Amino acid sequence: MIIPRRQPAEWAPHTAVWIGWPSAAELWGDDLGPARAEVEDFIRAILFPNANKPGPDERGERVELLVRGASARAAAELMRGHLPDPAALNIHEAPIGDIWLRDTGPIFATSDDGVPVASAFRFNGWGGKYQLPDDDRIAGIIANSADVRLRRFDEFIGEGGALETNGEGTFITTRQCLLNKNRNPAMSRKDVDDVLGAALGAEKVIWLDEGLAGDHTDGHVDNLARFVAPGKVVCMRANGADDPNRNVLAAAEEALRSAQDANGQALEVVTIPSPGRVEIDGAIAAASHLNFYISNFALIMPCYGQLTGNNDAAIEALEILEKHLDRAHFFAIDSSHLLTGGGSFHCISQQQPAMA
Repeated sequence: MIIPRRQPAEWAPHTAVWIGWPSAAELWGDDLGPARAEVEDFIRAILFPNANKPGPDERGERVELLVRGASARAAAELMRGHLPDPAALNIHEAPIGDIWLRDTGPIFATSDDGVPVASAFRFNGWGGKYQLPDDDRIAGIIANSADVRLRRFDEFIGEGGALETNGEGTFITTRQCLLNKNRNPAMSRKDVDDVLGAALGAEKVIWLDEGLAGDHTDGHVDNLARFVAPGKVVCMRANGADDPNRNVLAAAEEALRSAQDANGQALEVVTIPSPGRVEIDGAIAAASHLNFYISNFALIMPCYGQLTGNNDAAIEALEILEKHLDRAHFFAIDSSHLLTGGGSFHCISQQQPAMA
């Protein structure tokens, strides 16, 4: 079977990463400045993973930063000016409603003819909950800026954060998200499998059930299960007697341990501790150590010490990840203020693969 396009694994080489810059003061309120500081820390870890040697050999992929409005651009320009090499970051004006480019941006892929391509699904504001002007245009704007052919699959509503791949045809998603009546009520699992096959080269889709409590996205899988090698997947285990996701995490681990990849092989399942119970203004927040980003030289994992007052679980999680992913650098960076907007580092980024 000819696969017309395939999404590479996140650990495959990147030419660039597209990141959203917190721009909407009306959405972020008092968290705007602190959220920007967390994004700056994230960018620095991507661009200069070895802070003591910021030369070309130590630089990660190029960062393409999307901003909206003069005030946001001025703050981004100021941040860029403080980098060891400001030329490593490009700033683009775009009508982003908010920063969640994993969901509003295109999903970059490779094609069978060697030409860079991207796929995009219809975006409806995570099931109609947060519909912001122009977010449905962002995939096309990024693809055009990247000079990449975009193919739209508008018969299907979905987001990049709902999909996880090993780069070899195996994908993981959740029923709670992609089969939700607020997205694809008339579609069966097979219908979704077929769309993912055409759009991203999926040959096998592993379906988990529910995502984390408090997740506004209806169970995005990038908070629940992540590949770190073709046959190796990481999920979380409950942390503390009051962990609100105890049952969800146990069910996800059980499903992954019984799953097979596209080659019919069982997966190796690795567990890391969850952040435990994390609340914002008295409500459960979908805090996850799995919302990490894998750059060319580093893994950047979110932690939530400003909300929990304790990063012991994050330290343990990062130590485990270091044993299972081939990267030179590992970072745990506080993402407490980004979480007030509903996500973290993986949610705000979209990698652009390097072409062979």
